[in-house]
Amino acid sequence: MAASVTVTHFEQLVVQQSPEQPVQRADLEAHLATRLTFYFLHNSVSVQRAIQECQEDVEIGWFEREAIVRNHMSNSRICILHIFTIVGKHCATMTVEALLNDAEVLIVGAGPSGLVLALCLAKLGVTFRIVEKSSGPGQASRAIAVQARILEFYRQLGFADEVVNGGLKMERLHLRKGSREIAVLQFGDFGKNLSAFPFVLSYPQDVHEKFLIEKLAAVGIEVEWNTELVDFADDGKRVRVTLRSQGAEEISEVAFLCGCDGAHSRVRQGLNLTFPGGTYEQRFFVADVEETGAPVKGDINICMGVDTFCLVFPIRSVKQDRLIGIVPKELADRENVTFDDIRAYVEKLAGVKVHKVNWFSTYHIHHRVAERFRVGRVFIAGDAGHVHSPVGGQGMNTGIGDAVNLAWKLAAVIQSRADASILDTYESERIAFARSLVATTDRLFQEIVGRGLGSYMFRNFVFPVLLPLALKFSSGRKAQFRLISQVRINYRQSALSEGIAGEIHGGDRLPWLGGPAGDNFEVLNSNDWQVHVYGEAQAAMRDIAANHEIPLHMFTWNAAARAAGLSKDAAYLVRPDGHVALADSKQDADSLECFLARFKIKARATRRSSK
Repeated sequence: MAASVTVTHFEQLVVQQSPEQPVQRADLEAHLATRLTFYFLHNSVSVQRAIQECQEDVEIGWFEREAIVRNHMSNSRICILHIFTIVGKHCATMTVEALLNDAEVLIVGAGPSGLVLALCLAKLGVTFRIVEKSSGPGQASRAIAVQARILEFYRQLGFADEVVNGGLKMERLHLRKGSREIAVLQFGDFGKNLSAFPFVLSYPQDVHEKFLIEKLAAVGIEVEWNTELVDFADDGKRVRVTLRSQGAEEISEVAFLCGCDGAHSRVRQGLNLTFPGGTYEQRFFVADVEETGAPVKGDINICMGVDTFCLVFPIRSVKQDRLIGIVPKELADRENVTFDDIRAYVEKLAGVKVHKVNWFSTYHIHHRVAERFRVGRVFIAGDAGHVHSPVGGQGMNTGIGDAVNLAWKLAAVIQSRADASILDTYESERIAFARSLVATTDRLFQEIVGRGLGSYMFRNFVFPVLLPLALKFSSGRKAQFRLISQVRINYRQSALSEGIAGEIHGGDRLPWLGGPAGDNFEVLNSNDWQVHVYGEAQAAMRDIAANHEIPLHMFTWNAAARAAGLSKDAAYLVRPDGHVALADSKQDADSLECFLARFKIKARATRRSSK
């Protein structure tokens, strides 16, 4: 959709000179170079080049520029400059294209973290660009599990059900040694009453990324492929970035730069941040195959060896199976390993017969956490900040959690709806969890592949005997669900967290309540600040919420609310990401007023509602 730019809005964009007032070449060049460069990337160079292509003896007598702006890519726009040069009775026309970039945020990297950050910013009305140096979405499916907390975030974005329908619920996990089954872990809805998504979803990363890209395209935003970050500089007010695409460089400025560009992050390197940790000596493989054999179709199978393993699981979208495992040690250092090189090893370990290989790749896995997640106006998220062992299906989910945490805070600051200090809480809230998670998954991974007595006991007793036994009891299932689903993540030590009401502390995820009485997560789809009262809200609390235009929702007090740890008639100020900021058992209106004032919080919503 095109729109004309007026003189009053961008006076530099439309200049009309009459025939009676000739414009000299030097004046024109100076005018364009000094007055247009501010608005158009490389525009002064482009226009000068166009002028130089004119005949040197042509006097430019009458000059007119018309700027037409249309939407282009990720909230950037193309400006078409039509330059009409009239000499006597002859008219020459030159057209110059320049990119007008009004993006507030540049996202570098189009993996799951970058894509979810983009989708969140789009919903919150923030202008941005998302660039990726690769030519298209990745094919390597190093992550397969989507946890309940991520599906809750996707529900806020409006597409959780589509993801669930596109994946497979992990009803059971089979532990095998070759053709022999040694244990079955019954998952099913093992998080019942804890989340609207009480299961683990199998949804391969490559399929996942393509889905997120389609969701961005549906709202008119395209990933800028083949575009890499070359350099950046933060002057404290803006970030000046240099991008390269197909050999051409572009310089732009944004308010914030977000590096979601993986373990070899250019953004992290540009910040000179250390990335302490290590690289597992094992080399991993991934293959999409058509096979027959012992593993149970439709379920997740972990086929254990002495110091190795192989995952076998279905891919609904293409009706084939995916194998993920460890390359044999004797082949780990060989270049260009093919599936045929490991075929006999894989078929014996997994108890399968592979009939066709549709895709195969190998890779290494790291376990590291960056020393910082933020420096000034530059942030890192996902694998740029932390990389994990694949054990537990946590890495990709943690990166998506980073993106959700960062997005609403960036939006609030950019839109002047919160004090800039809330950006400090991104690092403090996310880095502690990342460090704990990396340490935990690293220990677990070493137990699985190690050769010592502890590893032997884990593989032959803890994993196949104790864990299935624990999952037979409700308390055991709930404990396991909380552990892996990420619903237990809390930010109690954050500057944004205050108070306690019932069992719920400031910083905790708001407990989910479903059933006939209603679903308290439904109102979280606004992605906005809101107050929840489970019982009756006092007049003073209603007034404070109304004065700040923050929606106040009242829910019926019942046994489910009590079981979830909520307190009757307490007030819970809920953040846009569904975590409790302020928990107040006494509904102290002054406490709410002070909290909102301290962080200069303003809601996006202009309407008030109750339930």
